[in-house]
Amino acid sequence: MKKNDNNGKNLVSRRSTLKAIGAVGAAAFLGSSPAYAKGKKTDSSNATYSSSDIRKKISQKVAGTPFIDTHEHLMDERERLAGKAKVDDWSLLFSHYFNSDLISAGMPSDAYKKFISKEVAPLDKWPLVEPYWPAVKNTGYGRNVRISLKMLYDVDELSAKTIKQVQAGYERVRRRGFYKNILCDLANIESCQVNYLGGQTFHESEMPTLLMQDISILGMTTCSDIEGPSKPAGIVVSSLADWHRVIDWWFDKYGKYAVAVKTQHAYMRNIDFEKVTPEQAEPVFKKRLAGQDLSPPERKLMEDHLFWYAVDKATACNLPVKLHTGYYAGENSMGIWHIRDNPLWAAELCRMSPQTKFVFMHISYPYYEEMLAIAKHYTNAYLDMCWAWIINPVASKDFLKKFIVTVPANKVLTFGGDYIPVELVLGHAVIAREGITNALTELVEEKCLTLDDALELTDVIMNGNARKLFNLAEKTRLLKNVNWS
Repeated sequence: MKKNDNNGKNLVSRRSTLKAIGAVGAAAFLGSSPAYAKGKKTDSSNATYSSSDIRKKISQKVAGTPFIDTHEHLMDERERLAGKAKVDDWSLLFSHYFNSDLISAGMPSDAYKKFISKEVAPLDKWPLVEPYWPAVKNTGYGRNVRISLKMLYDVDELSAKTIKQVQAGYERVRRRGFYKNILCDLANIESCQVNYLGGQTFHESEMPTLLMQDISILGMTTCSDIEGPSKPAGIVVSSLADWHRVIDWWFDKYGKYAVAVKTQHAYMRNIDFEKVTPEQAEPVFKKRLAGQDLSPPERKLMEDHLFWYAVDKATACNLPVKLHTGYYAGENSMGIWHIRDNPLWAAELCRMSPQTKFVFMHISYPYYEEMLAIAKHYTNAYLDMCWAWIINPVASKDFLKKFIVTVPANKVLTFGGDYIPVELVLGHAVIAREGITNALTELVEEKCLTLDDALELTDVIMNGNARKLFNLAEKTRLLKNVNWS
């Protein structure tokens, strides 16, 4: 865009402002300055530092340390700019996760549908959400929205008077290059790992080294869509062996580029996957091909077989296996007994396939004490704090404190925004940095860590573990040479 274009001037000016906010923004929200004095020696006894000194040093270090973001649902920037999001105005920032708090607080579903509709003018939407705003603005989801509004649009408080400013800010920021601006310049994120929700087993991103991709194995195992995965492979599926070849094709083509595989089975069933032979699974799979309904035991048998087939392929490609555990997105559907049993079956998975690296996501909230025991005991268990910081920021801070003093420190991943709208990754990153700062500061004040220990752990838990677990140096080298756009 030419600099003499007024819109271009505004965008360049806004980017400069946002970058300035990004340099100090996270630190400001954490109550510290942005610079960290590298190389300065500390007293391991902590005796020479007051509590405020300890917090300041840790806050500065955390604010200046880049995240590797291990879980997002971001569509590509070009898709956002092409209007492929469900709505394209400020209400989009209320459409993922925070919408569940609104409905839980009493917002009728028809009012929410109207709020998120493209048929309602953006400036006419505030009255629909206003009655529920006081009840939800202090939840993790709500605070995330408020931080993002402040940092992106310079709006201190959402109200009828500020909606016009919010919508203007939304339109001003949503321009070519805004993904990199938000993720890299403002949120200080080095790279993201994306579980793409656009119906593809693997997504060829326009920004492959920034939006690194998982292979989705959910469809491989549920067989809800046979043609979608098989058509790109050029394979006509008439038997279980043919379906195996489809799975092989996806791993052969994309396994070297993917960072992991991902499944959300825990939303629909227990993750109690048993080893099932092809001979046992073949008759059930043929029933599925014939369009016949499967009984619950038949469905489980087929899914169990295909899950392990896909996991074995992932393991052969040195790809960690990410599994949803814990709290459900949405509302009025969660079976707490399924969540309660996640740690039980997580341990079984680790025991059954010791060569596979399992990444259990969302700390299995609220059953995270059990997951700490699993990560401590099983060499192939890793815990990911993605999403957890905005489900319950206080519990997540406590989880991280307990993890550090219980489990080897190389087995935790501390951030994944888990969002569809890129704007909300920013607020989530601020909340996560705040939580990490609080956890490390409290551990030092409680004499569980020295200040040196805390500062050394920061890089490890914020990016070092992810780099090693997902082999990111090699993945980045390969992805630099692809041209999928």
